[in-house]
Amino acid sequence: MLEVLNDFLSGKVLIVLIVGLGSYFTLRSRFVQFRHFAHMFSVFKDSIRSSGGQLSSFQALMLSLAGRVGAGNIAGVGIAVTLGGPGAVFWMWVTALVGMSSSFFECTLAQVYKRSDGDGLYRGGPAYYIQHGLKLRWMAMVFAVLLLVTYGFAFNGLQSFTVTHSLENAFNIPVQYSGIALAVLLGLVFIGGIKRIASVSDLLVPVKTLAYIAVTVYVIISQIDLVPGMLATIVKSAFGLEPAFAGLLGSAIVMGVKRGVFANEAGLGSAPNVAAVASVKHPAAQGVVQAFSVFLDTFVICTCTALLILLSGFYTPGFEGDGIVLTQNSLAAVVGDWGRTFISVALSLFVFTCILYNYYLGENALQFLVGRSKVALLTYRGLVLALICWGSMQNLGTVFAFADITMTCLAFVNLTALAMLIKVGLRVMKDYDEQRKAGIEQPVFDGSKFADLDLDRASWPTAKPAVDAQPQSAPELLSTQR
Repeated sequence: MLEVLNDFLSGKVLIVLIVGLGSYFTLRSRFVQFRHFAHMFSVFKDSIRSSGGQLSSFQALMLSLAGRVGAGNIAGVGIAVTLGGPGAVFWMWVTALVGMSSSFFECTLAQVYKRSDGDGLYRGGPAYYIQHGLKLRWMAMVFAVLLLVTYGFAFNGLQSFTVTHSLENAFNIPVQYSGIALAVLLGLVFIGGIKRIASVSDLLVPVKTLAYIAVTVYVIISQIDLVPGMLATIVKSAFGLEPAFAGLLGSAIVMGVKRGVFANEAGLGSAPNVAAVASVKHPAAQGVVQAFSVFLDTFVICTCTALLILLSGFYTPGFEGDGIVLTQNSLAAVVGDWGRTFISVALSLFVFTCILYNYYLGENALQFLVGRSKVALLTYRGLVLALICWGSMQNLGTVFAFADITMTCLAFVNLTALAMLIKVGLRVMKDYDEQRKAGIEQPVFDGSKFADLDLDRASWPTAKPAVDAQPQSAPELLSTQR
């Protein structure tokens, strides 16, 4: 029953939600991800600058990439190609293209409605813009609970199982030892809070990403003459035009969208939680940066993995095996046995930073639900570390299936909120665009222009008290927006 429900929700409902609403946001924003594509690179460069003791936009980007660039980019792409054929890669691209607009708006709104936590840092995310933007506390709490369960607990257990068994296969390290070592290292980072998590991500994410891209690019260049034909095969297979993969058309779409969403997380409501912690001059600037991270995740890293698999000669239609084994053997077929070791080490780094990201999402959700309770925080940390140890030795396939369901529910709640707040997002985007059109290289957010919104004056000093901060029902809010 769990599998049937999961197939229906993540195989049908999720596709309609992500692609359908992502396309709607793209049209309403006049293709924001294309209009600002060249601008993304300059914003990315500017994001590296220090923010005077607060977390910078670059650190928030690295933290979000810590979660986006994870097992999904190695094992997830392998699963998509195994079950959906080369055409699945094309639908991952499509998902990323429309997802870039969803990511832009969810991360922009996370910045608009972020709150100061009293320690000079910020908290935000879908739960915050649902509560302060829609005035629907119950809906915000539902989202926070789903986020805590999905990322704080379920996905961490899955990630632990993935990395410990990969290390066992590569180095014969018993899973219980690697699980304990993983928990100890993570615990040392957890106790430092968001600043230490961001600092570790700031160090490891560029290293793991660039090393992985370098190796896969080497494989691609060594067989560059085959690349054009393989790209053509990917496109043809996506529409059932390649005879060898004609029977996989439906699976290509489902697996491409499903694995694409799992890899880049655009629209799920996870990335906005870390996008909100950055100190930026304008909310839309962080939206642009986070849209760029979706591009990096899917069009660069996932494509590297897909071409690595498809060009290796190891993959054949009907391949049976998991995504990690497929990627390991594909690399080994080109560079030798050290390729398996490299994939295991890369996966370990990917998973380590991904767990840090998952942990912070759960912590953010917990603080929203219960406030700044040290007892609740310490209990949460203990449970996460215990689950990591347990998950390293247990196949949590059932837990993962359950997490897939709650992840779809997360997307449903978040995308519904985005659709209801789209006019606010468009107003902020318009303000950003007008300033850039006037020649201002780094637009500045003037909260006084948005006095009707429930902004936090500690986060946006120019903000005025909201004209009407009283909770509204959903029908009243929609009527007001119209």
